[in-house]
Amino acid sequence: MTVPVFLSPELGGTELTLGGPEGRHAASVRRLRAGERVDLTDGAGTVAECVVREVLKDALRLDVLGRYEVTPPAPRLVVVQGLPKGDRGELAVEMMTEAGVDVIVPWAAARSITQWRGDKVAKALGRWRSTAREAGKQARRFHLPQVTEPASTARVEELLAGAALGLVLHEEAAEPLSGRPLPPGGDIVVVVGPEGGVSEEELTRFKAAKAVPVLLGDTVLRTSTAGVAAAAVLLTRTGRW
Repeated sequence: MTVPVFLSPELGGTELTLGGPEGRHAASVRRLRAGERVDLTDGAGTVAECVVREVLKDALRLDVLGRYEVTPPAPRLVVVQGLPKGDRGELAVEMMTEAGVDVIVPWAAARSITQWRGDKVAKALGRWRSTAREAGKQARRFHLPQVTEPASTARVEELLAGAALGLVLHEEAAEPLSGRPLPPGGDIVVVVGPEGGVSEEELTRFKAAKAVPVLLGDTVLRTSTAGVAAAAVLLTRTGRW
């Protein structure tokens, strides 16, 4: 049985108490019992292997069996996700987190039906980050993905210009993603458009920032699945899978 993972900022010492929402979930929802194994992580690569000593009402008391550090994966994969409509943003974040994407950048594209404005920004960003956090634990990721602040098109240009390789998924591209030569190191940044796709103006600006338009295949994927499909291709070709 897979050892469950919980987030904790405190990993020092030979004994730990997992409290707060994580401890409540472990004790009341997962119903863990004394003697069972759990792993705690800070989400930044540190892992404490533990065994449950005592179950409290909303917390666990744990004995630490050992600790280790997980090296950050390389190359780093950054996906710029055009804002989808409805709850498809959370679906995209969940799948990309499970696959292993390292950074997810919400992007208010010209053709995004959904626009985060005012109070919507904090709420929507909070949902994306919560989704990434929970999916990361489920996938036993000890380096949780970063979900950045929403990016403008100008900010996406900067990310592409600074990347070792910048890619834009586009249905009219001639070059397949599977055949694109990859750099020996550095960040790979992939831009995924919203439901309406990447506009001609955006594509022109991104190409000027050294990005290469690429094609996933003959079928048209939803914006919520295109990112994880592209990630699967790249993670396989870089040897991370």
